[in-house]
Amino acid sequence: MALVELGRFDRQEAHIVQGRLESEGIMSFVFDAGSSIADGSWLLIPVRVMVDDEDVGAARALIQP
Repeated sequence: MALVELGRFDRQEAHIVQGRLESEGIMSFVFDAGSSIADGSWLLIPVRVMVDDEDVGAARALIQP
């Protein structure tokens, strides 16, 4: 399993994306959310949503408008 970046989002949106992916059976991880809060600029610093490289195509299809 190799993790790849699906995208960068604000903190709340990243968790919404993660929930959407996981509702479809795609395991995902939110990276950097804690560091955004720690430095006091959680609205400005994007966090990464990571997925397995084998799931990236399906994940992108789910989150595209």
